[in-house]
Amino acid sequence: MNLGLSGKSVFIAASSKGLGRAAALEFAKEGALVTIASRSLGQLEEARDEIRAATGQEATMVRMDVLSPDDIKNAIRHAVDSAGGLDILVTNAGGPPSGFFSDMGDEDWTGGFELNLLSAIRMIREALPHLKSAGGGRIVNLASTSVKQPIDGLILSNVFRAGVQALTKSLSSELANDGILINTIAPGRIATDRITELDSKRAEDQGSSLEQFQTAAVKAIPLGRMGTPRNSRVLSSFTVRSPTRT
Repeated sequence: MNLGLSGKSVFIAASSKGLGRAAALEFAKEGALVTIASRSLGQLEEARDEIRAATGQEATMVRMDVLSPDDIKNAIRHAVDSAGGLDILVTNAGGPPSGFFSDMGDEDWTGGFELNLLSAIRMIREALPHLKSAGGGRIVNLASTSVKQPIDGLILSNVFRAGVQALTKSLSSELANDGILINTIAPGRIATDRITELDSKRAEDQGSSLEQFQTAAVKAIPLGRMGTPRNSRVLSSFTVRSPTRT
């Protein structure tokens, strides 16, 4: 299926591993001009090499800490300069610390806000002028299924991922006249490093092994398995019908 992504300039945050990296690979397979961004240059190089080996495409890479406004500005500018514009923005960030309400102080709440909500706001703000000048585009915010149903022990993620969804819904009306579509992707249990980290902590709290905890968790999934980054439908919201960038 042709998603109309060939030649499109795509910026993907936190794309050195997990869902971000899988999305970058799939965009490259569709012929998009991909810019990948992460704090870790080593992991970015691995992602770039994987994309090159699988697709023959050369992804642009740029170091970016989503907590840094300057990094975000520089990374978006780098993507625009490298590809001659910007058509698609994918916001993404790692999860905040796990825990319950009683575990969290002001610093935790401030950190979760900056990591998961303010970072998306900043990326969108920097990308909008370029999307508008392109005559339209797409924004997709990677969040969590917790935007529909909060997950026990993830109070910070529950609150700020829901904030991302509220941002998405609000901007969907504001940006429609500019030809910019915005959506939230809310994946469930996807086998990433983040899930392993969370499951390990929960297993320890319960006095069980990681394998025992994950076996029990998978039983609650109708398909009887966790998803993987490669089989998640991240690209389903990205079809772009504006003229191909040359």
